[in-house]
Amino acid sequence: MEGSKMFAPKNILVPTDFSEYSDRALKQAVDIASEHKSTIYLLHVVDEIMQCAVDYCLDASLVDQVEKQSMAYAEEKLKKEVKMLSASKDLQVISDVRKGDTYETILKEQKDKGIDLIVIASHGKKGLIKHLGSVADKVLRGAKCPVLLVK
Repeated sequence: MEGSKMFAPKNILVPTDFSEYSDRALKQAVDIASEHKSTIYLLHVVDEIMQCAVDYCLDASLVDQVEKQSMAYAEEKLKKEVKMLSASKDLQVISDVRKGDTYETILKEQKDKGIDLIVIASHGKKGLIKHLGSVADKVLRGAKCPVLLVK
């Protein structure tokens, strides 16, 4: 097919929640990145903890401590994944942990990093979400680049 231009992403964003589903999405991204010499941006988003619910509030210092522990845990897990990927393949993998609303953070990263492909699992740790409004669905609707949904 001479003359036709094949899509060759240079910057691939892979959001992960460390589930087996996210691992499958990462594997797909690695295959694509290897073929096109792309950079993989591996992202984990730590949800902000609601300090108050109905009429009960947690101590602000406790919320802060739990969020910091979650961020540190995620950074450590990402470092291990990056080290493993970099050792097995000749890939550039950049990892990051952000705090915030998951899908909004993913879309912000896409814009900020010039991402031209998002590879995301169709469902994550919480299992298959059958209603509209899942993170993958919101990313699919809001992304300004192609999204590969991995089942």
